[in-house]
Amino acid sequence: MRICIFGASGTQLDRVYIERTQALAKKLALRGHSLIFGGGQNGLMGAAARGFTEGGGRIVGVAPRFFDVPGILYDKCDEFVYPDSMRDRKKYMEDNADAFIVVPGGIGTYEEFFEVLTLKQLARHAKPIALYNVNGFFDDVVRLIADGTKNGFIREQTISLFECSDNDDNIISVIEKGEMNIDEIKFYD
Repeated sequence: MRICIFGASGTQLDRVYIERTQALAKKLALRGHSLIFGGGQNGLMGAAARGFTEGGGRIVGVAPRFFDVPGILYDKCDEFVYPDSMRDRKKYMEDNADAFIVVPGGIGTYEEFFEVLTLKQLARHAKPIALYNVNGFFDDVVRLIADGTKNGFIREQTISLFECSDNDDNIISVIEKGEMNIDEIKFYD
């Protein structure tokens, strides 16, 4: 499978996030999966890429040319795609991935998660989505969605459209289960 990993690019992260992301990525590569990611060499993007490199997995980096400056992009990608914009970058990853894993990150990572979740809720895809909940990082996001559901702003099925776990084997299982039946996704009430 071609797995898109969304995550932080920052350099001031606690080692536990880097080590766990790199270990998960290595396991995925050893199982024969490939990586599509934002192309960065730092943060959890870099950790995912290094894990895939260690596991012998194929890596496709995706970033606009303005990121192509020393110290920013991962130089061991098997292929690098240079879309015109950040919006085109995300679309390329969404279109070419078979599954999504979201590891801890900032505003961009949240935006990427909510976009693929929204598209799934609208039955535009049925690909697996997993939040890698290292140190409970995504607990508040899950609470936010649950509160939105309780108050009528978010459809009840939405919480079932992704998995949230801190366990590598659970994340891998969700991803390898593959796509849902698109007919099970009600994008209207």
